[in-house]
Amino acid sequence: MERVKVIEASPDAGVLARAADLLRDGGLVAYPTETFYGIAADPRSDLAVDRLYRAKARPLTVPIPLIAGSLDQLVGVAGGLPALARGLAERFWPGPLTLVIPAWNGLSIAVHGGLRTVAVRVPGHLVARSLCEVFGHPITSTSANLSGGTPPADADAVAASLASSLAMLLDGGRAPGGPPSTIVDVVSGVPRLVRPGAIAWEQVLECLE
Repeated sequence: MERVKVIEASPDAGVLARAADLLRDGGLVAYPTETFYGIAADPRSDLAVDRLYRAKARPLTVPIPLIAGSLDQLVGVAGGLPALARGLAERFWPGPLTLVIPAWNGLSIAVHGGLRTVAVRVPGHLVARSLCEVFGHPITSTSANLSGGTPPADADAVAASLASSLAMLLDGGRAPGGPPSTIVDVVSGVPRLVRPGAIAWEQVLECLE
């Protein structure tokens, strides 16, 4: 595993390019977010997604969430967004709001387990967003720990449990931790709270009003 220091305020372009190349080769890359560390894989690659499930010992019945570098990137790959999703995204992204939207063509079926929906957000951490932008497509964002374990807030914890499975670890120091993102399903056109989190459900509803 290659371990490289990164600084959120000014992520090194060469490091991000190297990480993106590893993702294109089907490798796994751990990276910091505004809460905990996540694992990136190419969600279009059956090989990469299988590696991710194996690395985490994650049940295949549990879908994998994604992050995008920007709303524009997501719209570009997804071919547009429902009006409800776009309105919430414009209000809360970058930030801890995850939206469940229709899955777009080209994603590995294992990412969504055949449900044809996918959970995605634009994170508040510049390293995470920049990795998506350099890679040119949204990436997976499941936490960098074994399934059922505690999400890691520092790179040492990631290395201790997943070093043998990772191609690269982007070490951004200690992550802030805190509550997870709020997950809202907008597929039906009516918002449905899937998981409470950092953004209060009342704030979501007020935005819609």
